[in-house]
Amino acid sequence: MPGGRTKRRAFIAALGSAAAWPLIARAQHEPMPPHAEDYPNHAVRFIVPFGAGGPTDVFTRALADELGKTLNQTFVIDNRPGAGTIIGTTEAAKAAPDGYTLLMMTTTQTTVETLSPNKPYKLMRDFVPVAAISKSELVMVVRSSLPVNNLAEFIALAKAKPGTLNYASSGIGSNYHIAAELVKNLAGINIVHVPYKGSTGARNDIIAGQIDMMFDSVPTMAPMIETGRVKALGTSGRVRSVVLPNVPTLMEAGLPDYEATPWGGVMAPVGTPEVIVNKLNTEINNILALPHFREVWRAQGADPVIMAPSEFGAFVQSEIERRAKIIKASGIKGD
Repeated sequence: MPGGRTKRRAFIAALGSAAAWPLIARAQHEPMPPHAEDYPNHAVRFIVPFGAGGPTDVFTRALADELGKTLNQTFVIDNRPGAGTIIGTTEAAKAAPDGYTLLMMTTTQTTVETLSPNKPYKLMRDFVPVAAISKSELVMVVRSSLPVNNLAEFIALAKAKPGTLNYASSGIGSNYHIAAELVKNLAGINIVHVPYKGSTGARNDIIAGQIDMMFDSVPTMAPMIETGRVKALGTSGRVRSVVLPNVPTLMEAGLPDYEATPWGGVMAPVGTPEVIVNKLNTEINNILALPHFREVWRAQGADPVIMAPSEFGAFVQSEIERRAKIIKASGIKGD
């Protein structure tokens, strides 16, 4: 009978709705992931895929110290250098996604993403972005005896003697390597790469006149420039360095499309609860806005960068793509 069928359907629909009520109620009152509300309730590990004492290590320790104060918990630095950041980044990718393991992310890892396609992780698959923390500048220097005083003269000399001039870097795929390759590409010159195992040997050799050109961090090279042991041709950012205000940017010096600014940020293993990611992002951004902390960054030749997690994720993806283009154009191969 039509009336009976209608009532039966209404009863079944009502029964279905009633059965759904506990699910709806549970969803509305779903508790946060375990310990998210009082995060962190024990020590947090900060993996740094570089050795102790370098710029990334210095930045991480300064940030960890402030986070420890604001969150009333210990942030332990775990230096895991090696294999061009692959060792430390792999360790972070394997960690539990509970907010108690964080990874310092840098420009180098976005380069390695292309240079080492067979590594056991992929940045945008195995990590979630937490926060940006800094950007810094490099400076292009030449040996004091090289007969050039500006970028235009360097390019002219390189074009007059193709394949004769050389440049040093701290290793294949390093920030200094990519910065110099970008000069090569944009200027259309042929200069020879001499990779070192770290910056110290390269720095010593350019001061000794054994190397023609290199990129290095501004704070490290500033005393050498001021005492005439090397000559500065340009800095790598969009605006002049506050440490070297008399040195033009490479954009100003004749390469209008040039920019190579190392940066740093924080990522966490994929699956880390969003509430923890957001809490860390808020705390880190608050720290970066502190006047005294900005001075800590500037003493290292860097500026704080404040981004939401989604902004930082989009930035990392764009950097992976940008560096892949430089690597392809330069024909750079991984070790």
